[in-house]
Amino acid sequence: MCRPSLVHPKPIRELRDLTRYRRSLIRERTAEKQRVEKLLEDAQIKLSSVASNIFGVSGRQMLAAMLDGQRDPQVLARMAHGRMRAKIPQLRDALAGNFTAHHAFLLQMMLDRIDGLTARVEEVTARINEQIAPYARAVEQLDEIAGVGITSAQELIAEIGVDMGRFRTAGHLVSWAKFAPIDRSSAGKSKGGSTGKGNPWLAATLGEIVTAAARTETFLGERYHRIARRRGKRRAIVGVGNSILTIIWHLLSDPDSSYHDLGHGYYQARSDSRHRERDLIRRLERLTGKTVTLSQSPGQEPAA
Repeated sequence: MCRPSLVHPKPIRELRDLTRYRRSLIRERTAEKQRVEKLLEDAQIKLSSVASNIFGVSGRQMLAAMLDGQRDPQVLARMAHGRMRAKIPQLRDALAGNFTAHHAFLLQMMLDRIDGLTARVEEVTARINEQIAPYARAVEQLDEIAGVGITSAQELIAEIGVDMGRFRTAGHLVSWAKFAPIDRSSAGKSKGGSTGKGNPWLAATLGEIVTAAARTETFLGERYHRIARRRGKRRAIVGVGNSILTIIWHLLSDPDSSYHDLGHGYYQARSDSRHRERDLIRRLERLTGKTVTLSQSPGQEPAA
């Protein structure tokens, strides 16, 4: 299968530059947030063990108070908002550390950088929203897929484009993206498979989409867990990524099409249908004493 040339038109290339830069900024911000968590651990502040997001409203208010000189864990814990208030006793224990002026200096620098990166991400996102306006319908189509949100839909379009005429079939797109593992076997023994090296930006987006889809009660979520149980999580990511790319190809090939989820019980329903079919065939064979062979009726769609 030949690798198609993917020289995108200028608007798509510019969109790709923007989405890749936004992802780079987000990675930098994530790294800086991890530094904050390590700094707090050094100060024996275990806030992240109680709060799932220490950079939310409650967490930021507590950090700001610590920077202003507040050290009383009881006072800091009472700054919790919403559902976090139910964890005030745990917060009080988590905030009883040894936060010094040294920690405050570094924390202020880190929070300033996080806020600066957040501002840059918002600026780039606004630019992306302007750039992608002509492809609004494609964004809507992809956003319907389980695990895909507006941000990941934008990234998919930036990396793949919207012209599926570049790929003769969905299989060509999957192969180009390196999400079609090649099984290698010798003397009847499988040696595993490799997808090869593809577009790392596209792979990162698909990985996030698969992870999100795995948490849903959908066909893709069920498919992930079926593969993960038998082959492991890495192969499940490749397998579901393969399915998502196939769905994308079909959606973008027809602007009027919409995504319809097969449902979380798809595999069980198909299995039950086949069991019923085999049972009916066996009954008919016992009644007639003849071998029964099924054939497709004219105009009937083949079974999935």
